[in-house]
Amino acid sequence: MERSFEQYFRQNRLPHLWCPGCGNGIATKAIVQAIESKGLERDKTVIVSGIGCSSRASGYMDFDTLHTAHGRAIPFATGIKLANPELNVIVITGDGDCTAIGGNHFIHGCRRNVDLTVVLFNNNIYGMTGGQASPMTPTGKKATTAPYGAVDPVFDACRLAEAAGATYVARSTAYHVQHLTSMIADGLDNKGFSFIEAMVQCPTAYGRKNKMSDPVQLMMWMRDNAVMKAAWDKLPEDKKQGDRFPIGLLYQEAGVDYATAYDHVIDLAGGAAK
Repeated sequence: MERSFEQYFRQNRLPHLWCPGCGNGIATKAIVQAIESKGLERDKTVIVSGIGCSSRASGYMDFDTLHTAHGRAIPFATGIKLANPELNVIVITGDGDCTAIGGNHFIHGCRRNVDLTVVLFNNNIYGMTGGQASPMTPTGKKATTAPYGAVDPVFDACRLAEAAGATYVARSTAYHVQHLTSMIADGLDNKGFSFIEAMVQCPTAYGRKNKMSDPVQLMMWMRDNAVMKAAWDKLPEDKKQGDRFPIGLLYQEAGVDYATAYDHVIDLAGGAAK
């Protein structure tokens, strides 16, 4: 069977360090297949990641890559894009990396509409650092820092991205592989801040704490609770309760990306100098 996507991985770095049953590998493969489907040149594509289970993905991908500081992937990526706007810049981040320590950078990346494609691997927990509750741990679910269940309301990163100014917002899951790939591919087409939430299973840290240690069980949960956006919009409000959540293109609008806006400032400054 043709496995052309393997050309995008550093074979000498494999096998990966993720736990058996982890969904990060599925999401990583979806990214490279989206890149392949769009015909992006490897030498003009940069992968930037922060810190966490998800952020280890950049080390396995055969592009120019940066494994940066915790929560700082978006500002690093912004610098790369402004230095060379011709590059395709993709950010891989996690629910803790992006919405906790990196939350302010996330907001302002959206606000500025920087031409980045940000893929958030949401495993609902801090997987690498000890299984602590993250902002995206569902209310009532257990973690090492929430042994009796998380008290905080769960954080919806897609709604935040939309409100903050992102021009493309989508969500999919590790169960819906082809759908996830297409959401990322469409995000690559968007000239502006594209945000894709990829829900991935974590049987080790999240699953064991919540009696869902079987990765198949976690994927079946995604299958049973994810609702395509068109169908979601038709559901009565009482059917949107509980664990159900929408997947698909959640929001899109046209907007001027940050590099283009900054070029205009440079032109104005040049004219004023004359």
